[in-house]
Amino acid sequence: MLPALNAAEAAHSAAVLQHIVGRIRASAGCIDFETFMELALYAPGLGYYSAGSAKLGVAGDFTTAPEVSELFGRCVARQCAPILNEIGGGSILELGAGTGALAATVLRELAARDALPRHYDILEVSADLAERQRQRLGTLPEPLRARIRWLQQLPSDPLRGIILANEVLDALPCHRFAVRETTVEALGVTAAADGTLGWASRPADASLTAAVHELNRTLPAPLVPGYCSELCTRVDPWVAGVAACLERGVLLLFDYGLPRAQYYLPERDAGTLTCHFKHRAHFDPFVNLGVQDITAWVDFTRVALAGHACGLEVLGLCTQAAFLLGSGIDEFLSQCADGPPRDAPEQARLAAEARRLLLPGEMGEAFKLLALGRGIDVPLECFKFQDLRDSL
Repeated sequence: MLPALNAAEAAHSAAVLQHIVGRIRASAGCIDFETFMELALYAPGLGYYSAGSAKLGVAGDFTTAPEVSELFGRCVARQCAPILNEIGGGSILELGAGTGALAATVLRELAARDALPRHYDILEVSADLAERQRQRLGTLPEPLRARIRWLQQLPSDPLRGIILANEVLDALPCHRFAVRETTVEALGVTAAADGTLGWASRPADASLTAAVHELNRTLPAPLVPGYCSELCTRVDPWVAGVAACLERGVLLLFDYGLPRAQYYLPERDAGTLTCHFKHRAHFDPFVNLGVQDITAWVDFTRVALAGHACGLEVLGLCTQAAFLLGSGIDEFLSQCADGPPRDAPEQARLAAEARRLLLPGEMGEAFKLLALGRGIDVPLECFKFQDLRDSL
């Protein structure tokens, strides 16, 4: 049972529903799921990421790794430092910086390592999150604050450094499709006379049909009739846009997802589409419009292929747990454990946070890191315990 909406949430959700129903009725009674997801998440002033609802943390709908613990950000910084040293400095660009938790921790840790970037740029599509970032990062020491810049678009000048994207790709609008005996159907969204939304199937257009056929050619066994899943064609232009601004450096992509052969396993025949509302996960994208998140897992093979097409090299793929262990989370925990006895509560807190980040039943296995790079020769220590790139 999902929590009830309060009056403000209900009013906002009703406005989003009205907007989507209007689009459906202007589109011959049906829109594709990709369009629905874009409206629900990004419609100006209405969509989940465009309006002012709390999204992250205890008061929000879900919690990301940087919000769970500074241990995550410290490990990210530890991996960033040798990359910045390899290229003689450079900048960091974070795409979708949440509440600013990752930026704050990375900057503090890099300062402690005497490896600060020239700039720490943030590209944020959510106005309310950008404001939260300004408030949080405004408390940093001035030498760190002075390096932070907010961008409205990807930089036009070539970037030498690191691009960070934590839980960004899963929020790209995706298609939903169903395999039939001889055809592919697109799963769209329709509206009943009373405005209730529901699924509608119609023949997939040539573009989606070709994409599913290409997907089938790359799988160990073709998808069988009745199989339903997602396919995110926006990954390719997204990676191309990011790659175009990376002259030399590394793109670190943290997200939940799988290599393609595992993503489209026969038993995963309902796909991975998931909604998050006040820390409850469920599978109905048509409720709580504008006040819940809608996501799908990432096909890391598609991301890697898109990077390769843009001249980026796959530097490694690993689970979040392997990334953290390879980036020294145990050393950070040991430093606290070696402190005075009065730090015992702090030690217990960090240990609990580490378990949530590392354990398979928590975030340790579902979340992955994919690293793509250009012009980088230094080995990435975060892959020293695991590198799954051969599974892509």
